[in-house]
Amino acid sequence: MKTNLKALASALGLSRTTVSRALNGYDDVSQATRTRVIEAARALGYQADPTARKLATGRADAIGIVYPFGASDLGDPRFCEVVAGITEALGERDMDLIIASARPGAELETYRRLVEGRAVDGLIVARTLRDDRRIAFLQERDFPFVAYGRTNSARPYWWFDFDNEAGARAATQRLIDFGHRRIALISAPLAMNFAAQRREGFVSALQDAGVAPLPELMIECSFDSAGGHDAATTLLNLAEPPSAVLVDNNLAGVGAFHAIVDSGRRLGSDVSLIVYDGVPPDVSHAYTVTAVVQPTGHASGKAIAELVLDAIRDRDRCAHRLALPHIETGDTDGPRN
Repeated sequence: MKTNLKALASALGLSRTTVSRALNGYDDVSQATRTRVIEAARALGYQADPTARKLATGRADAIGIVYPFGASDLGDPRFCEVVAGITEALGERDMDLIIASARPGAELETYRRLVEGRAVDGLIVARTLRDDRRIAFLQERDFPFVAYGRTNSARPYWWFDFDNEAGARAATQRLIDFGHRRIALISAPLAMNFAAQRREGFVSALQDAGVAPLPELMIECSFDSAGGHDAATTLLNLAEPPSAVLVDNNLAGVGAFHAIVDSGRRLGSDVSLIVYDGVPPDVSHAYTVTAVVQPTGHASGKAIAELVLDAIRDRDRCAHRLALPHIETGDTDGPRN
């Protein structure tokens, strides 16, 4: 049978204020009293009134992530894995993840409502841009946040990211080592910081090998399967098509994979393909697509959750984590014919 705060305080012979502060972790309550209160709360089945608790502590017990959802986002397995990891880590601390869907181009309005309404205790900024107004806004408001990706901000901030340049460089070097010289890059919009970084890695690997990067072999496309399909089709229709293609994201990678297969070319022999984060097995059919692999989305999500909780607790410092990618070999790339 559940009990309320008044009954719990009465059973312990303590004031409701002391019991409430003990349950909420205030440091003006001794450890012995806190332990006694917590044990009694468990024994008596006490559950806090969430509304009263939020009013008392001034906390929302929730972290927010604002996402400009499009049709392709709902089918992005990587994003779903990250959300699962964040949700699990926050749930262990009795906190919720709130995903706010924003209209394209109107994200800042959603950020403003969440911050001014104190609907969340901290925010996760996804798909960072090189010049990101969202991060500037949160810095101006001194609101806790973690950026899922880096930006050009000169002010320190909390972030989690992958070494995008190193991943693209490793993939490009692998294709160079196979003897490819006409290597194409299909990238997400370069306003996205990860796309710009991956392009830098691609270009620097070519230049270090004495291969000139060709503008017609570097195509920027929409961040979805349709964009990848159109970009790959354009490349394949060139008078001198590339012998290898690197796609810097898994959403466009699905489209590029289909375009190559539909063209009748054999992957791994007629044209080589490497995709960041790979292509799901149910899409790649008989192939295993060679991929630039990053720590699992679930592990990344847990790391992001830990960082945003640290950002809330410690407002006077900034920290970050940079995860390293590696190549996971498949059968879609190989020596140039």
